[in-house]
Amino acid sequence: MRISYIIITLMISFCATPQAQNKAEEWMQQAQSSLEKKDYTKARYLFIQAYKGLANEGKYTQAVECGTQAASLYYRENYYQEAFDLCRQMSQIVANEEQAGQKKLYDLRFLITKERLQMYIKLRNAAQAQLQLNTLDNLASESGSPGLSENLLYTKADYYYTFGQNAEGDAAFNKLISQYREKKEYGKVSECYKNLISIARKSNNIPLMEQTYEKYMVWTDSVKALTAEDELGALQQKYDSSQQTIQEKDGKLASKQYIIAGLCTLAAILIAALAFLAFLVLRFVILNRKLKKIIHTITEHSEQQTGFIQSISAQMAPTLNKMDESVAGLQPADSGQAKAIQARIDALKQFGVHIQELSALENSMLETYEVQSFSVSTFCKKVMEKVKEDIRPEVEVVTDVPQIEIKTNAEQLERILLHLLKNAAIYTTSGKIKLEFKKKGAHICQFIVTDNGPGIPAEKQESLFKPFSEIKDLADGDGLGLPLCSLIAGKMNGTLSIDAEYKKGCRFILVLQV
Repeated sequence: MRISYIIITLMISFCATPQAQNKAEEWMQQAQSSLEKKDYTKARYLFIQAYKGLANEGKYTQAVECGTQAASLYYRENYYQEAFDLCRQMSQIVANEEQAGQKKLYDLRFLITKERLQMYIKLRNAAQAQLQLNTLDNLASESGSPGLSENLLYTKADYYYTFGQNAEGDAAFNKLISQYREKKEYGKVSECYKNLISIARKSNNIPLMEQTYEKYMVWTDSVKALTAEDELGALQQKYDSSQQTIQEKDGKLASKQYIIAGLCTLAAILIAALAFLAFLVLRFVILNRKLKKIIHTITEHSEQQTGFIQSISAQMAPTLNKMDESVAGLQPADSGQAKAIQARIDALKQFGVHIQELSALENSMLETYEVQSFSVSTFCKKVMEKVKEDIRPEVEVVTDVPQIEIKTNAEQLERILLHLLKNAAIYTTSGKIKLEFKKKGAHICQFIVTDNGPGIPAEKQESLFKPFSEIKDLADGDGLGLPLCSLIAGKMNGTLSIDAEYKKGCRFILVLQV
């Protein structure tokens, strides 16, 4: 362990010149500025430089803060190996500093361990995440720090809600709320509710977000009542003090008169406070009813929209079938016109199917597909076989897929890849069409489809996955294929995007958590 620390120290000394040491604070400020501008690559580089400079100066608290920021920016782009290596470096430096100072640095160990926990949560590795959570629990307990204990409760709530353990998450969250309420730190209670809403939004937990928002609205209304109760408590103390004065100066008429006047004032305040509390309770009941009505209306409108789309498609079907029969009668007389009309009829039918499916997918995003394990190599070869007849003879087909197994929904994955490959076959007249698979982490993988076609103009790339973004002849395609694929990818816990930097054709990247 001592040898590892010497190596790390030498690396830091080599990278951090005296000029860099003096600029460590400046690098840290520039990194924060780049982070606010969402220039994550530059921010990560500047945080690493600041980390090296601050560690070399012995400012370990600031160094670890910069290091954990850099680690979070690493795994934000799925560079988990680099992020874990950076955390190991920081742990080694902290361990040696503890040995030198004969004092355990709980805050720094807690910060590094929490960063590891966030990585395992993002990787959906529940077992490793639980180990890190246990370590955080031990550190908070040993340190006896109230700040670490509160931070631990936030972290526990995040972990439990992310892995669907809502009961445990509620317990941690309610414990934190109770602590703040006992201390009368009402601002921190409001902050807790806001943070929980953010956690629910990140984990796409709609029921939790609605439940928390409703509780937050109730709290917002009740906090005024609690403040009024505190004021009443203070007034009660004054009242008790006045009573004691009455007993001490019972014989003095002037004192009694003042006390009577004070009691009358207190009674008026109490009446006003009770009226205010009654108003708050009434307002809470009204807002609660209004919120429930809004949620019911939104659900009803969504169901009406789906029914309306299905009704339109059903009503179009008999007309289109009659048109099919009419076109069949035209074919002997004018086969060219008949084929053109038939193509548009088929396009209308396909459009009806697509908009029904689009509506159904949008209303079922919280429902997940069934998953099963299969060989990626065998699967990709079968998919390529299904599109070979659509590919021109002069176009080379390349498959770069390792022998590995993944666990996801093969049927929906095949549907996305077939659509991307058939599009590539339509627009590629020469060159290559390539299907690749890459493993980017323990539970992250990519399917990449690349062609040497004409590509897609930059101004159209932003609207590729948005339905009804342009008006055109349905016989040339309804433009709903990629939006449907994007929604399917979302239900598979993944994303579908186009590589805007690829200029030799077109490249689509499907990222999945498996």
